[in-house]
Amino acid sequence: MKILYISPENTVGTLNLWKHIHEQNGHNCRYITFFPSPKNYGDDICLNLPFDFTKKRLANWRHQFYKIYRGKKGYYTEKRGYPPVWTPEGKIDKLFFIMKDATWKRKVEKAIDDFDLLNFDVYHFESGMDFFKDSSFAQKIKKQGKKIICHYHGEDLRTRGVMPELDAVSDLNLTSEVDLLGKHPNINYLFLPFDTDSFTTKHKLNNPVRVCHAPTNRYYKGSAAIIAICKKLVSDGIIVFDLIENLPHQEALNRKLEGDIFIDQIGDKGGWGYGMNSVESLSMGICTLTMLNETYQNFIPNHPFVNVDETNLENKLLFLINNPEQIKIHGNKGKEWVVQKHHYTNVGGKLYEYYSKDGIVN
Repeated sequence: MKILYISPENTVGTLNLWKHIHEQNGHNCRYITFFPSPKNYGDDICLNLPFDFTKKRLANWRHQFYKIYRGKKGYYTEKRGYPPVWTPEGKIDKLFFIMKDATWKRKVEKAIDDFDLLNFDVYHFESGMDFFKDSSFAQKIKKQGKKIICHYHGEDLRTRGVMPELDAVSDLNLTSEVDLLGKHPNINYLFLPFDTDSFTTKHKLNNPVRVCHAPTNRYYKGSAAIIAICKKLVSDGIIVFDLIENLPHQEALNRKLEGDIFIDQIGDKGGWGYGMNSVESLSMGICTLTMLNETYQNFIPNHPFVNVDETNLENKLLFLINNPEQIKIHGNKGKEWVVQKHHYTNVGGKLYEYYSKDGIVN
């Protein structure tokens, strides 16, 4: 079987692991991305297209533009619907996407020919995104009897919505974010795959305790409050604080490994619970703090996290600092839990269960 992943970019390195998982199961797998991997995870087929709205400058421009249509929250305004559905935000937005698709068309069609992209059996559309806004590529392969899977992340359903033509032909919908389960009538959960074996467990604590925070988006993570609280504890001589930001991935990992406590998020603004940052820190055996609402706690009842929000973060940090054995206990539990839930062989097994259940494979 030949499997193709189509994705805007290789954001957190999962495309490499999906490729490895499928090859371990005896299948051929490739992935094609619109833009280069932002943290140098590596690319397979990269189109290097223009209009990369994952870039900070363009993302901010889009956010400001969408304030015209969505109000003060701009692009971050959550869309309604079950599922929410993408539509252009007015005439200017519509004209822009027509122009963008026309600009992309030649490069995309050349890649389809050069890499024989019509000759795969299963197509994973990461972020639920075709090359084109009208999902013409997905519709073409569907007519050829190919299987289509959409894997939604974060903003895909919160602020953008499904691409209606692609949603109509999808055989299987997946997400790795609990809140998105309530935004689509036919979607399944899958933990993010991770190579948990590549990290050794940390045992020795720093003195004073070193606290880390590594936001990719400060707004989503509630970073302003996290930074303010940690700076107060630094000024009191209680902790060392390391803000890990805008670094190559390996350098960020090295910095994170030096920490004793890792804070993921306290706002639930960019999704509930935890993300790849926490998966990494748990794999290192580092005590990890994040906000878990009641729904998320029920979803992962035996989780290893220290549950925090803006009102209790300082007190919980002080408790851990005064009880360093608890830092080690949470770290050790985290390592065991992340292997069980996120190791790529376990996640791959669950994906193939969905494949079988939904007729992707016989």
